[in-house]
Amino acid sequence: MTLADRIQTEIAARRADLIALTQDLIRIPTLNPPGQHYRDICDYLAARLTGRGFQTELIRAHGSPGDSDAYPRWNLVARHQGALPGDCVHFNSHHDVVEVGHGWTRDPFGAALDETTPGGRIYGRGACDMKGGLAASVIAAEAFIAACPDYRGAIEISATADEESGGYGGVAYLAGQGRFAPDRVQHVIIPEPLHKDQICLGHRGVWWAEVETHGRIAHGSMPFLGDSAIRHMGAVLAEIEATLYPLLAGKTTAMPVIPEGARQSTLNINAIHGGEPDRAPGSTALPVPCVADRCRIVLDRRFLIEEDVAEVKREVTALLARVKARRPSFSYEIRDLFEVQPTMTDRDAPIVRSTAAAIEAVLGREARYVVSPGTYDQKHIDRIGRLKNCIAYGPGELALAHQPDEWVGVQDMADSARVMALVLAELLAPGPVDNAAPFSFG
Repeated sequence: MTLADRIQTEIAARRADLIALTQDLIRIPTLNPPGQHYRDICDYLAARLTGRGFQTELIRAHGSPGDSDAYPRWNLVARHQGALPGDCVHFNSHHDVVEVGHGWTRDPFGAALDETTPGGRIYGRGACDMKGGLAASVIAAEAFIAACPDYRGAIEISATADEESGGYGGVAYLAGQGRFAPDRVQHVIIPEPLHKDQICLGHRGVWWAEVETHGRIAHGSMPFLGDSAIRHMGAVLAEIEATLYPLLAGKTTAMPVIPEGARQSTLNINAIHGGEPDRAPGSTALPVPCVADRCRIVLDRRFLIEEDVAEVKREVTALLARVKARRPSFSYEIRDLFEVQPTMTDRDAPIVRSTAAAIEAVLGREARYVVSPGTYDQKHIDRIGRLKNCIAYGPGELALAHQPDEWVGVQDMADSARVMALVLAELLAPGPVDNAAPFSFG
């Protein structure tokens, strides 16, 4: 029996374990914000992986955004050392999930299994993004180790915090500690939900900024004695509609970004706040009559590898200057929140080639190459860790992320686990791997 055959057998035997592991992970409600149950999920994974021969570390990202004694930013890094010297392959998954939101028809943390659907589905917040991918990577590593106990190098699995809010309490912190230095880790797969036949090479860039307009408070019955910051912001929004959105629509990229609409530059107005604070939930109090002296918007600007971030910022400052020229009392501040450069791994990188070969072996078709519309933790592995040999590959449909009734396919997870295990075989097996012929999986 070839190594590829042994891997197939090991993963097929772990189907029930794959389901149970995914369900257990979903049932730990690691909500971000505020950062609940991060330690619980790290403890759960540490107990499992320690029992399977991994050395595990729990690492708190002290001082990172959001870290506090009430909501500490905990991360898990587990390492299994092979019998011979060789490369290290690292699987990185974030363990945090976004808020539940409205519109669910199932328990968001019930992890219900529906086997009446083709291939089976597991429902719950984080099922697709990305606890299904985390579970698949664990099963892939365990199956490979069982099939090839004399492998070269090392395998690492990490479960990290706060990817949904920038990753600064997770991968950025670990990368700053040298955990992704190229002399320590040589290959990284991030099992984000990009579909089992697609290799994600990178992502667009992002610039977040806050624009605040200033006014003067006055009695609402005499607004002429004040100066409305909300009206000033209305002029800003009108200028964005008239000039900036058309400009961005004309900027397109050669990056294979999905979906098609994200192959241009985009801007989302993420939030707007002005005037009187929101009333407390359940309050029946009426508002007080005041002219708003402050109004703020948060801009989420996604830009392309062909763009320069300095020019991206100048587009907004020029827009604000045009508004000021038309409104004598217009006053504003603009504050950078954060920025991330676009990144894209070369198609000839070793992790790309190995994953493409494994996809063809498992699924019987060529891999597709894509780029994510939004950023994920590859940005920190690239920019802070200085490791270029990194991709996102995992089960799940990207369009389901953050949606009500989020789900991940059981068969998709199993197929992705087989792909990941074959990548391990290609990169770490002591001898050649015969995976030229497509597998037939039941």
